[in-house]
Amino acid sequence: VQLQASGGGLVQPGGSLKLSCAASGSIFSIRAVNWYRQAPGKQRELVATVYNSGGTNYANSVKGRFTISRDNAKKTAYLEMNSLKPEDTAVYYCYPDLCSSRYACSTYWGQGTLVTVSS
Repeated sequence: VQLQASGGGLVQPGGSLKLSCAASGSIFSIRAVNWYRQAPGKQRELVATVYNSGGTNYANSVKGRFTISRDNAKKTAYLEMNSLKPEDTAVYYCYPDLCSSRYACSTYWGQGTLVTVSS
């Protein structure tokens, strides 16, 4: 299984970015996809989760500003980030829970994409 995260970059406060996480390889199903972030000197924190049902959860710090979604046909998850703040600056990681066969499931870390919010 390979994960390719993209979409990070430098954006001004109040701006927007959309991150993507594409999975490839032997994938039978994707049960849930999480986005985590890790700011310099801080622990990695869970930002958002989208489940196979389409249900979502968000950290309080991003509710109303971030939207997580998935395209099962493309095996890709997205994190749309609006009204970005300097405190959103971090490396963002996708962390899907997926199965390579009906009974072989695991979680995988993507390589991370850097988001910098600064004027």
